[in-house]
Amino acid sequence: MTVVRSGGFRRIAIGLPYLWLAVLFLVPFLIVLKLSLSQIATAIPPYTPTFDDPATWWDSLRQLTFENYAWIADDPLYLNSYLISLRIAFFSTVFTFMIGYPLAYAMARAPEGWKPFLLMLVILPFWTSFLIRVYAWIGILKPEGLLNQFLLFLCVIDQPLVITNTETAIFIGIVYSYLPFMVMPIFASLDRMDPRLLEAASDLGSPPLKSFWSITFPLSLPGVVAGCFLVFIPAVGEFVIPDLLGGSSTLMIGKTLWMEFFNNRDWPVSSAVAIILLLILVVPIVVFQRIQDREAAK
Repeated sequence: MTVVRSGGFRRIAIGLPYLWLAVLFLVPFLIVLKLSLSQIATAIPPYTPTFDDPATWWDSLRQLTFENYAWIADDPLYLNSYLISLRIAFFSTVFTFMIGYPLAYAMARAPEGWKPFLLMLVILPFWTSFLIRVYAWIGILKPEGLLNQFLLFLCVIDQPLVITNTETAIFIGIVYSYLPFMVMPIFASLDRMDPRLLEAASDLGSPPLKSFWSITFPLSLPGVVAGCFLVFIPAVGEFVIPDLLGGSSTLMIGKTLWMEFFNNRDWPVSSAVAIILLLILVVPIVVFQRIQDREAAK
């Protein structure tokens, strides 16, 4: 009886995460996929309903179309939006890593009594609304903002810098907003590392820099990979930061999707844009995970 109960509890414990993913990921994905294969219509909702009546499912299946995907492939606006979004997300991830890794390393090497305080400082920005924090950067970066006034006061510049409504402002906003997502996993990996490994390397005559690249950095790679994914994935589809800091000329896929959905009310095309974006992000992650599993099995 105990074995049966433990087996049933084990199945429930394993099945709950799959149920959660099915309800909150698979079902919404199928709904968006259905919309992407529908046709636009001047009605409410603004698309041709499909699979609403089980009795007409066969007719609905014949009405599905890939015209929306063909439209995206033929229009260079969407291709440019994808490429610009990937480029901005990539370099934002690089900049976030360059700032986040030294910060996480310093936190991991800090005295034990200081670590909770330093962690609180990293998490503290989350206590404020994301939108308010992005708006604050407008006041800092605008021509008459705090940054330009400070640089003028120091006589570093002769006239205010134009930072808002540029990609530079987008990079600053993304790096600032997503820096904790890079710092936390790297800090977790570095904090778990056994310090005796570095002591042994030092006793064997290894210089500190060589010990870092041969021991510390390889052991922190799981945190680095997790941090890069946590920054890169949401940065690709970011909408608020490009809209507020990048201005109307910014061409990122999140803003393009928003315009298709709300301004043009073209729900099928916007759904197709979202499906392609999801595939661009998920497929490389799955491939990378398979490679990691193969390396771990060797």
